[in-house]
This record gives sequence, C-alpha cells and structure tokens, in this order.
Amino acid sequence: MKSITVSQKLIQDFEENGAVCIRGLLTTDEVELLRQGIEFNLKNPSPLAKVCSDADDPGFFIEDFCTWQHNEFYRRFIFESQIGMLAGMLMNSRTARLYHDHLLVKEPNTRQATPWHQDQPYYNIEGKQNCSMWIPADSIARASTLEFVAGSHKGPWLMPRSFRDKQAKWFPEGSLAELPDIDAQRDKFPIIGWEVEPGDVVCFHMLTLHAAAGSEPGKRRRVFSVRFLGDDAVHAPRPWPTSPPFEGLEAELAPGARMEHPMFPVLWTR
Repeated sequence: MKSITVSQKLIQDFEENGAVCIRGLLTTDEVELLRQGIEFNLKNPSPLAKVCSDADDPGFFIEDFCTWQHNEFYRRFIFESQIGMLAGMLMNSRTARLYHDHLLVKEPNTRQATPWHQDQPYYNIEGKQNCSMWIPADSIARASTLEFVAGSHKGPWLMPRSFRDKQAKWFPEGSLAELPDIDAQRDKFPIIGWEVEPGDVVCFHMLTLHAAAGSEPGKRRRVFSVRFLGDDAVHAPRPWPTSPPFEGLEAELAPGARMEHPMFPVLWTR
C-alpha cells in the first residue's frame, strides 16, 4: 500500500456521513494479489458460500465469507497492507481488530440487486466503533457501485430481512423499525456513491444504509470486503444464526466480552 495520511477531514467525513471513498489507495501489486485471492476463492468456495441470484438471472451473483485463514492471497493482503491502520484511524480507535472477510462477485449481466440494508443487525456484535471496506477488483460505474444514505449510521437499527424473500430471520417481527422504501423516494434521502477503479477503497460504518444494483452488461463486478472492529466492540450472541455465523463462539466468549479470539486478530495498535 502506498504511504497514506489519514487526515482529520477524512475522519470527520467518515463520522458525519458514515461512508468515504479513498482514491488510489492500493498499489498495482496489491490489486493483483487481491484478484488472485478472489479467483482462488471462486475455485475453492467455503461451506458458507451462497448463490444470491435466481436461476433465470442472465448473470450470476455469489458471496462467500470468512475464508482468510485458508486463502494465502487474502491473508497476505489483509496482514501485509495498511488497511488495519486505516480502519483504526477512521474508527478513532486505539486498535483495529479483524472481524471477517466477505467476497461479493456479480458476473456480467447480473440482474440481482443488493437491496438497501444495514450490516450490523445481521452480526453478533455490539459497539459503535467499526469499519467495513468495500474494495473493487474491477472498474465499477456509478450505476453499479455501492451507494449509501449519508448519516444513516446515526439513526436506529432497522429490521434486517432476508434479501430475496424478505423474511425476518434475525429479530422478531415488530422489534425494530422497518426500512423505508428508499428507491421509491430517492430524492428524499442524501444518497452518496462513487464510480470506482481498482485501487480505490470505500469505507463505511456497519450501520450505514447501503445498496447496489446488478452488474453492467459484459462487465464483472468483483469486490472484496474486509470488516474491522474497534475498542468498544463486544460479543453479542443471538438466539438465531447470524450472517456470517461463528459456530461455537458462544462457548468461548461470554456475552459482552471483548472480541479477543484467534478468529479476530488485532491488525493495528495505535
């Protein structure tokens, strides 16, 4: 990674909007390492991998989770770059702890969109200091990029639902406010997003509302996401499977405990 300076302005933008884009952060070698990791992942999917597009979709959308321990390319990218430092600075945290990795690949002509949602309600954590990085391995136009409702990370948790059948599988019906129909009234929301190139990194808070359309005709949309936890993150076991699940973790970490576990190594300390 190129030497970077995390300015106070960038930190303030992250705190205010819940999402920022950093241009040209990664070197050509780091982007190539990431592409090698993605292709290895696609050829060797984990048991958590899932197809997110319908059978009649002209493209193909696949996700996978938590494979860094078995993917040398991912591991090198995560541990040898400065992304942990960047996350720690943006979170205003003394430490940056790896939470998990997440592969999102939409092959050319994929129709399936990623609907509006927050990430944190699907997880087994509590705390305000967190950071997700959405890292493209391909050029992505504004129409197909990840977009956000600026400032939504300051608001309430909204009901997480399964993306395709809209079922409430994480919190009981009525326990959280429902997500507004953002696409039906886009002009009423401060929506931000960026056309991105390989080397750019989009960073966002796990409570920031975000969504993405399908891929462009004839173009792949390969993305690697890395999620980080800050000082105030603690374990929050749920009575239902989280996404991703961390099976057996409840027997090793008590509710409210810091996420001190080999699955979640500290990558940076101030």
